[in-house]
Amino acid sequence: RFNWSELIPLQLWGRTLGLQTENSQFLLEGMPFRIFGGSMHYFRVPREYWEDRMLKMKACGLNTLTTYVPWNLHEQERGKFDFSQNLDLEAFLSLAAKNGLWVILRPGPYICSEWDLGGLPSWLLQDPEMQLRTTYKGFTEAVDAYFDHLMPIVVPLQASTIHYPLCPQQYKKGGPIIAVQVENEYGSYAKDPNYMTYVKMALLNRGIVELLMTSDNKNGLSFGLVEGALATVNFQKLEPGLLKYLDTVQRDQPKMVMEYWTGWFDNWGGPHYVFDADEMVNTVASILKLGASINLYMFHGGTNFGFMNGALEADEYKSDVTSYDYDAVLTEAGDYTSKFFKLRQLFSMIIGQPLPLPPMIESKASYGAILLHQYIPLWDVLPSLLQPIKSEFPINMENLHLNDSSGQSYGYVLYETVIFGGGHLHSRDHVRDRAQVFVNTMYVGELDYNTVELSLPEGQGFRQLRLLVENRGRVNYGLALNEQRKGLIGDVFLNKTPLRNFKIYSLEMKPGFMKSLQHIAGWSAVPDYFVGPAFFRGRLWIEHQPQDTFLKLQGWEKGVVFVNGQNLGRYWKIGPQETLYLPGPWLWKGSNEIVIFEERTAGRIIQSVDIPYLGRTQYVD
Repeated sequence: RFNWSELIPLQLWGRTLGLQTENSQFLLEGMPFRIFGGSMHYFRVPREYWEDRMLKMKACGLNTLTTYVPWNLHEQERGKFDFSQNLDLEAFLSLAAKNGLWVILRPGPYICSEWDLGGLPSWLLQDPEMQLRTTYKGFTEAVDAYFDHLMPIVVPLQASTIHYPLCPQQYKKGGPIIAVQVENEYGSYAKDPNYMTYVKMALLNRGIVELLMTSDNKNGLSFGLVEGALATVNFQKLEPGLLKYLDTVQRDQPKMVMEYWTGWFDNWGGPHYVFDADEMVNTVASILKLGASINLYMFHGGTNFGFMNGALEADEYKSDVTSYDYDAVLTEAGDYTSKFFKLRQLFSMIIGQPLPLPPMIESKASYGAILLHQYIPLWDVLPSLLQPIKSEFPINMENLHLNDSSGQSYGYVLYETVIFGGGHLHSRDHVRDRAQVFVNTMYVGELDYNTVELSLPEGQGFRQLRLLVENRGRVNYGLALNEQRKGLIGDVFLNKTPLRNFKIYSLEMKPGFMKSLQHIAGWSAVPDYFVGPAFFRGRLWIEHQPQDTFLKLQGWEKGVVFVNGQNLGRYWKIGPQETLYLPGPWLWKGSNEIVIFEERTAGRIIQSVDIPYLGRTQYVD
């Protein structure tokens, strides 16, 4: 049994040692310590709920919070950094300290995490020679510039009291960060033997003094090591001898499971994965009996709001759904699961003091049917709101001259050109990831990874050929990271002749664009039947204090939902996910504007319900 009641951040101001390793165990301020950790990502949870989730961590028996840091949110445009509002990392880490949680920080630069391009900014791919996650100069220069802005926020919040000349005075007070991870699962990538040393030195040279760690699955473990960092392992099933395998790469060091996967993520078109609660808790108990420390990935998953979901590319491309519920210990909306109470019982038997009472859960609202009473076709929006880029050749999304030369990161791109006659349209597999094809405004079909050719109908005179291409999410894991450019990445052919002379419209759907859309002329009543692409809008009236709710889009086909300008994420009728999480803090008392961009077949209403539906379940094997 452990009594850690004195080992919490705010009670240890003036400490000097931080987290250390000695004789196969962790020491914190010289006392034996076990990490009982849980992952929660500030960028996936509304800021108003950060503290609630932390209190639930404490009530479960955890003493440590782990979080990734997403470079592609903090530096969306090259050289412009954002650590405000929901991206206020300093506030998040300080809140963890206030609530008695230590922090393991995982600053990347690559984070995987089922997040677009593993957290790397898409503007890196403007360079045709770019080699991500290597010591390629174009990559390391960008990492250095990012770390130059990130580390001054992080360094003062480290636990140890070290007199480091480059750090502000606040640093000498101590903070919640007890360990920092070097990169992430590099053993599964391992393209450059010098890269991990580069990342380690990038951290040390900017004032990181805490215990360094690496994180890999068993197969990548020996390839992801770097001298001076503690190797940790990631898994879901505890194979015999798996933790002892750590001894083969490092002797006499504490055992740490950096990612014990409490559930799994979902892809569009697949099932909603769940992982048996009893099996999970029994495995956690076995890990703890072996004397190891553990981090639950995820404790609370949250949501891939906006266009930020990642994708897999093994045998085929599969994009991740909007929900990052993960079948984790807390639900997507922060509610308790059976896993929470089973884990709380397990941890309470190990920890030598009573656990805090679990906070009350927030009630959810069912606001009923919401009528989308107005619409405007995409074609009517183009001349008013969007200035096309003219180009002889197709240009991929990242290389469009936009956003202070940082290109377009997410959303859709519309490519228009003029054709004479019809015939055989062939993409040569240059569509990333999915294109709706129109002749003038008539829908002809789709091009994607599986469908690379279409027949265009014959017609009189010159007509417009339009390809509306969606970036469905960049791959976040595996060896294909350098090939994640989106839009049209090469020529498309009509009757074996490459198409030329494009007008290219960027549809990133950023807040400024959505605000302009409110005031545009041309909105009209929705007819009985209409086929998109189009924007639809309606209003949700709330009488009392807004509460969390879930939007059900039955009868709609595929698109994106915005509420009061906030991008909730994508929906798609192929499932598994059928509801989108709408946090109460994003709603207002009174009138709330809902805008839906529907690619194809629109319904007339959406339903606000108080229970999520994430799809047909399948147990993780």
